[in-house]
Amino acid sequence: MNLAAQSTSYFTTARHEQLREQVREFAESKVAPRVAEMEESRAVHFELSRLIAQQGWIGVTVNPRYGGMGLGHLAKTIIIEELSRVSGAMGAMVQASQLGVAKIVHFGNEYQKWRWLPAVSDGRCLPTIAVTEPESGGHVAGMSATAKRVNGDYVLNGRKVFVGNSHVGDLHGVVVRTGPGSKGMSAFLVESTTPGFSLGPHRPAMGLHGFSFGELIFDDCRVPAENLLGAEGDGLSVAYSSSVLYGRPNLTAVSLGIHQALVERTVHFTKEHQRYGESLSELPTVKQKLGQLQSQLMMCRLAAYHAAHLLDQGIPCDADLINAKLLNVESSLDAARVAMEVHAAYGLDPDRHIERFFRDANHIYAPAGTSDVQRLRLAEVALGTYRDQWSERFAAELRSSSTFLRNAG
Repeated sequence: MNLAAQSTSYFTTARHEQLREQVREFAESKVAPRVAEMEESRAVHFELSRLIAQQGWIGVTVNPRYGGMGLGHLAKTIIIEELSRVSGAMGAMVQASQLGVAKIVHFGNEYQKWRWLPAVSDGRCLPTIAVTEPESGGHVAGMSATAKRVNGDYVLNGRKVFVGNSHVGDLHGVVVRTGPGSKGMSAFLVESTTPGFSLGPHRPAMGLHGFSFGELIFDDCRVPAENLLGAEGDGLSVAYSSSVLYGRPNLTAVSLGIHQALVERTVHFTKEHQRYGESLSELPTVKQKLGQLQSQLMMCRLAAYHAAHLLDQGIPCDADLINAKLLNVESSLDAARVAMEVHAAYGLDPDRHIERFFRDANHIYAPAGTSDVQRLRLAEVALGTYRDQWSERFAAELRSSSTFLRNAG
């Protein structure tokens, strides 16, 4: 084990490291050759998304009873991290699918779990979660999309935007209004083949090419009442718990993978390039930057793994999840800037991928709360005013998600 990895060895088991090797080999052999194509076309890569899902990794936190791996949240972090090290887009694809898993695991009844989780676990179904709207943004309670009860069904109308996996998803977890106020929101499972459901056009953005995060449109979309998640009024809990317990650690893992890639590529560049008769890596100013990159990477991995480990133990850890996202997002952005400084004009060369990771890192800033939002929540922790520990509320389910790993270990 190298020195850099020793700091996180406390959290990982042999099974974790075996999983890391499997995902890294897959990412380098199956994902890396497709990166140039995704960057050039800027289109959604359906084939690769399905291929990744077929590895069973979307079901990493799903209980083996429903066909999942049962390896928990630290294993999920490692999967997303290793994919993001090669492609931020495919790391984002897995993290977004995990948000879709969360709503079924924590709010689905037995019928819904048996109907959907086996298909999620073997790659036949890619789930999503759809909360954000054009006019409400991060103000969840400001949403206006509705669901009205009509006989034995609910009829949905409205739009959702910035939905991860919008164009590859098979099953959308949609939070809409069924009444007034914060208790007037409910969540529904909507299959992509449902009449009245449609997609807005895919619009490529600055980065994460190959990934889709677009618009869902509901126009008198009729959904069976049996597709209601939990009870009417549970929608806000579905949205917030998914964001805190899955969104923040998942996005943390994407940032961590991008950070790792930037460090590796920058170190390689400084070793191979010569200045003043010696490698760039021997210049004191460059060494300072490499030390900064390595220090931040080690700190960020500790924060990410610690938070995921606490989730697996069912220990209240909302603050740790918030802090891990804040540290990893900000540090990956810093690492991208430093990597560009060290590479100079070479950093603009698409073949070196620095500019790609720079663009991808910026996409992870806003989802599940910007850094300003994370700081506000941490201020509440410091002041003793933070409420609703979602990790405490779902402690039993979080512990059960890694039961298989603990028993195997």
